[in-house]
Amino acid sequence: MKMDNRKYNVVIIGYGGMGSYHVQLIEPIEQLAIGGVYDIVDYRMELAAAAGYKTYASLDAVLGDQDVDIVLIATPNDVHKEIAIQALQAGKHVICEKPVTITSADFLDIVEVAKQENRLFTVHQNRRWDEDFRIVKDIISKKTVGDLFHLESRVQGANGIPGDWRQLKAYGGGMLLDWGVHLLDQLLQITDSQIESVTATLSYILGTEVDDGFSSFIEFKDGLTAVIEVGTTNYVKLPRWYVKGTEGTAVIKDWDLSGEIITRNPDVAHVEPKPIQAGQGLTKTMAPPSEESTLKFPIEKIPAAAESFYENFVSTIEGKAELAIKSEEVHRVLVLIETIFEAAANKSVIRRDI
Repeated sequence: MKMDNRKYNVVIIGYGGMGSYHVQLIEPIEQLAIGGVYDIVDYRMELAAAAGYKTYASLDAVLGDQDVDIVLIATPNDVHKEIAIQALQAGKHVICEKPVTITSADFLDIVEVAKQENRLFTVHQNRRWDEDFRIVKDIISKKTVGDLFHLESRVQGANGIPGDWRQLKAYGGGMLLDWGVHLLDQLLQITDSQIESVTATLSYILGTEVDDGFSSFIEFKDGLTAVIEVGTTNYVKLPRWYVKGTEGTAVIKDWDLSGEIITRNPDVAHVEPKPIQAGQGLTKTMAPPSEESTLKFPIEKIPAAAESFYENFVSTIEGKAELAIKSEEVHRVLVLIETIFEAAANKSVIRRDI
């Protein structure tokens, strides 16, 4: 495989939107090089060749090339397992786009082959590096709003499902698998507690055979509750993050990091709020807290992560680190996705340790 005097060669399988995006992620990494591209669609191969990349005539040609160290799978979801297992058995390390497989059982099959072949296998859960998520983790770990007891995480838009295989069930389409896998992965990085119960609804407003959005309410054994939502028919979006703690609330509106943190002022005794006119009545309960009783902070940026996804992968190949995206974490997310599908189909609360 790798010689000491050259980089690790990565071949991208699937040169669509995500495959071509991975080129941008890989090229800045000093220890990596784009070794080539393979796609079953001719015009994508032409695009890759025009960009100066080697193109392969077949998947077998990729796997038979001893100069290929890493295979990056960016195909539709239904063929991830097949390609991953073939690549591992050919002695390649493998990175797979999310969702890694449509079922949790299929994922475990890949993990077993990776162990047998002593090759690295991981999933591109890149949203763990999103700055908004890392800020939320920082707020929670520092108890900026006190002890966390409720979290809401959403992505919403009004453009529908992309007009490709993501609209088709056979390919593993739908928003729960497409975007839900990110939000659920982030959620499970926030707490170590097991899940106690799950309820959910799937949206089919657009009339496609797969969900165009979903909403799930998740309860954890430590008392944390979470609302996770994905929508593609939302012309007015709700905040990306809404974080409630015992001492305050944090809101991040979108990826531009607009928002605020409001907390109780520990240096001021509680001041009763003044009643406000609410419709045809007065309310003190729903009045804003007094200015003296609260502190307001902007959402502030935090330092960049120590390693990028690809830097971590290289460090792990070289025995200097562990994979940031661990197999047991990926499996847990897939089990949770299956539970959400089950809860929505049965219109019931699923009580299950996850």
